Amino acid sequence: MPARRFPRWSLLLGLACAAAGQAQTAAQWRAAQFAAADRAERIMHEADRRHGLLAQYLAMMDALQASDPKDRAFDLVFSQYLAWYQSYVGDYPHAQASFSVQESLQPGDRPSPLDAGYAAVPALEAIPALARNYRAVFLNEAHHIPLTRSLTVQLLAKLRAEGFDYFAAETLYPDDAQLQARGYPTAASGFYTREPVCAEMVRTALKLGFKVVAYEAGDGGSDDARERAQARNLYERVFGRDPAARLVVDAGYAHIVEEGPYLGGASMAEHFRAISGIDPLTVEQTMLIPHPDAAQDHPYYTAAVQRLHPQAPVAFLRDGRPWALRAGYDVSVLFPPPRLRRGRPDWLALGGLRRPYFVSGEVPCRGDYPCLVEARYAGEGDDAIPADRLLFDPPPPRPPPRDRPRPAGGATAGELYLRPGRYELVFSDRDGRRLARWRIDVPGGGAAR
Repeated sequence: MPARRFPRWSLLLGLACAAAGQAQTAAQWRAAQFAAADRAERIMHEADRRHGLLAQYLAMMDALQASDPKDRAFDLVFSQYLAWYQSYVGDYPHAQASFSVQESLQPGDRPSPLDAGYAAVPALEAIPALARNYRAVFLNEAHHIPLTRSLTVQLLAKLRAEGFDYFAAETLYPDDAQLQARGYPTAASGFYTREPVCAEMVRTALKLGFKVVAYEAGDGGSDDARERAQARNLYERVFGRDPAARLVVDAGYAHIVEEGPYLGGASMAEHFRAISGIDPLTVEQTMLIPHPDAAQDHPYYTAAVQRLHPQAPVAFLRDGRPWALRAGYDVSVLFPPPRLRRGRPDWLALGGLRRPYFVSGEVPCRGDYPCLVEARYAGEGDDAIPADRLLFDPPPPRPPPRDRPRPAGGATAGELYLRPGRYELVFSDRDGRRLARWRIDVPGGGAAR
């Protein structure tokens, strides 16, 4: 497997809130963050030398426990790295809690849709309808919060029905030449695709007949150079080869903003418009989301949830025109607060595409904890990123003073979220050794056991 390539510039190094209370200038704080990112990256690469995802995750946890909690820059930066690994092992509540950023009312925010005559419409209906007049749809995500991928997975079938035929995702590796033919991602396919919902997004696109495109910049440089290289790759690898193409793009955060300064230059989307002459429908999915601490929610989010009690993601329309929170985006999506079931968020059902399947680690894990269970589609190889993962990690009789957060409170039973079908469950220990292998069938209908 090639060395994993991480685009370090996707870090949120410009967090103004982090500088509050620091006896540092903005330049000093930024330098401290870059130094912390160098250290975090070294730790991550060392962790990745360990055999198996569980061992890598535990190495990241050990590094956190060994760090100085007073080192604010390292704590902030490394928590984002750690959050990726928590999402990889299916611990979504802790992944979001590890790196949670206040979403405040900004001077440029448009008036609330509740005060401007907009109606809440299911996003799964609104976005395909809006997309009919576009050649490209750009959706963003928070990389460590797969909630922000959950709607995209559901939208793919509807966008395919509207005639979209190419799909591109940030940090897919172009050297996985067999991805299209194989039909599923592996650890060598990309960076964020190690997370099961991200892998499910790519797998779904492949199954629907999308041509899947890698557009990462590679050695395209940092900041503006990376954005420009990504945009050029998208244009050349899609519209340069197929002028009649219609494209869906999944990218992180403000890579899809169409105007305004971004990392000292312009965003990928703004460069794309300049290079291609194509105006994409830009769908913002990272701002109106629930936070672990409700005080971090955007004020519009709080008010909308209290008034509307949404049960699924919504967009806001008035006379057929969408509302967006900020300039540079065409439409904003609001996600409802999740309900936890056995410690896992219900958005993992992906709008009803998947259902919970109960699994216990008592027998297959043989008392050897922590123990990771992975559910792979029957017919896919052992190298496939699974449809879902669960980590069983009960605390020891005498936990250390700085014990790590444990998924689902350390339970030894839980629920995988799976589409109806046949799967292989593989249970493995901290050294990557297989403890058990089961075959299961997930029927349609209600919750499965």
